[in-house]
Amino acid sequence: MSSSELSHLPARLRSARPTVVVVGLGYVGLPLCVELAESGARVLGLDVHPGLCAQLNAGRSHVGDISDAQLARARGHGFEAGIDPAVVAEADAVIICVPTPLRRTKDPDISYIVAAGQAVAAHARPGQLVVLESTTYPGTTEEVLAPMLEERGLRVGVDVALAFSPERVDPGNPKYGIRNTPKVVGGVTPACSEAAVALYGRCCDTVHPVSTPATAETVKLLENTFRMVNIGLVNEFALICDQLGLDVWEVIEAAATKPFGFMPFKPGPGLGGHCIPIDPHYLAWKLRAHNFTARFVELADAINSKMPEHVIEVLADVLNDDGRPLKNSRVLVLGVAYKADISDMRESPALEVMTHLQKKHARVDYHDPYVPTLTIEEQRFASVELTAETLVEYDAVVVVTDHKCFDWDFVLASSRRIVDARNATRAARTRAPELAHRVRTI
Repeated sequence: MSSSELSHLPARLRSARPTVVVVGLGYVGLPLCVELAESGARVLGLDVHPGLCAQLNAGRSHVGDISDAQLARARGHGFEAGIDPAVVAEADAVIICVPTPLRRTKDPDISYIVAAGQAVAAHARPGQLVVLESTTYPGTTEEVLAPMLEERGLRVGVDVALAFSPERVDPGNPKYGIRNTPKVVGGVTPACSEAAVALYGRCCDTVHPVSTPATAETVKLLENTFRMVNIGLVNEFALICDQLGLDVWEVIEAAATKPFGFMPFKPGPGLGGHCIPIDPHYLAWKLRAHNFTARFVELADAINSKMPEHVIEVLADVLNDDGRPLKNSRVLVLGVAYKADISDMRESPALEVMTHLQKKHARVDYHDPYVPTLTIEEQRFASVELTAETLVEYDAVVVVTDHKCFDWDFVLASSRRIVDARNATRAARTRAPELAHRVRTI
């Protein structure tokens, strides 16, 4: 196929019913499938887990942001999930949305990208667009995926289009989804970018092309490094204020009254989720090959990684004030998801908090309406009931996740002592100042 024939690809992707294969049906891939199906595209989902595919084909969503009703509509538009990569040959476009975790050494693990790329390349044909969405280090698209396609005799920019587009999914965000979050795309050639713009123009209101895939890869890393570093800064301020006997929350609230030059971030028990604790390390790893140290990233990581331990230190002080050691004390962790109002446990600081408590021989339970069970180091926990009778049995409650469904007046009134790592009880303390002494914030 010549480059002039590849130029017809954008028109096909804008047509009434192109075929799109989405590889990876998790929190990124499934919402993308639903949005593309709503646009009229024929969408085929590809995953390595047969049980998940069967569940989706039965109309049951496993992603909090996608309801069964939304999935049913996508099924009505022709969405189907499967495990056979041969469907790639039917596609006008293939989008790879697989996980990119860190190894224990905090080096990138792109094994899922490699496996998905090999499966796609094995069935790719001329005239297709291949897009990588998985967060990764700059250069992955051209250094890893492009050679796979070219080994099959497919010339990038001539026979096939190849691009990177960073996922920007924010689980549980009721305001911003795929449609109204601007989409960044970077193609290997201008023709590749044009095809990617055409594809995402179906399901995104705004598509912003950049010059190269590496630029697009770095955009995502900058976004989350910005957040990681600023969270690290405000977490250090929490430690500073603790040393000075000041209320960091009051300091932040006052600083935020400045209408320019300041953006408020909040301290917490540590970083969690699929992006902020992980993505900056992809950048730092890449830079080490250039003999460059990403010092802000390393410092912010060191500070943020200390926060679960700081929570335990504050808890130990609180219990000590009551004449109790941490050992054998009964502690309830309130909220274990990595952020409010979702069930996602990835990199949740609650896991670190509970692990530290176990190592200190505290007797630990948790309550989270979004997470009925969890396992830490082969020990299985089940969410306990949150009642007045239950709360009073604990020597202290540690607030890790501030779900909106929690009744903070009730928690304050029913608990002996509270370590509030989210300042979630603030309004309740204002309403019941006589109980404020029960609470210690970080």
